[in-house]
Amino acid sequence: MLNLPNTLTLSRIVMIPAIIAAFYLPSPAANWVTLAIFTLAGVTDYLDGYFARARNQFSAFGRFLDPIADKLLVTAIILMMVATGRIEGITVLAAMIILCREIFISGLREFLAGVHVGIPVSQLAKWKTTAQFVALGLLLVGDAASAVLPARELGIVALWIAAALTFYTGYDYWRASVRHMWPSKAGATE
Repeated sequence: MLNLPNTLTLSRIVMIPAIIAAFYLPSPAANWVTLAIFTLAGVTDYLDGYFARARNQFSAFGRFLDPIADKLLVTAIILMMVATGRIEGITVLAAMIILCREIFISGLREFLAGVHVGIPVSQLAKWKTTAQFVALGLLLVGDAASAVLPARELGIVALWIAAALTFYTGYDYWRASVRHMWPSKAGATE
């Protein structure tokens, strides 16, 4: 039986090379094509969770792959935009906060899995992902949308908001997991 949520998650990973290819097309239309593919990837992120709940199709594979798909997508886009100067100057710090937190949380989750502890995704972490997607979408379309809205400037502001949420949720996960790292003298965790 087809597991639609897992298929949607896999499609998000498959879209990454298409986003990269569209990003490097030589015209302002490339910004819109890149945004369209990225938006479709963002919609699959929402839909895989929606269908998993609606159809009760939760799986270990989906729990494993969904956050990885998000991290791969966000990381690829941030790296492309820093490399091409769409994210520059002090705003690179916001991008680095996002990248470092994502790597940190991946390592933290791997450690916690080894000690058989799971930390559920918080509602704020879901908002963090949404803020990242909005920021990156605005930055992807960038100056091609200048006749409609100041997408680049809005994207920079949104990226800082996403970085703040990213930092806070990273701290929140750390705080929730630190008691599993250092057992107390009595042998129990605190």
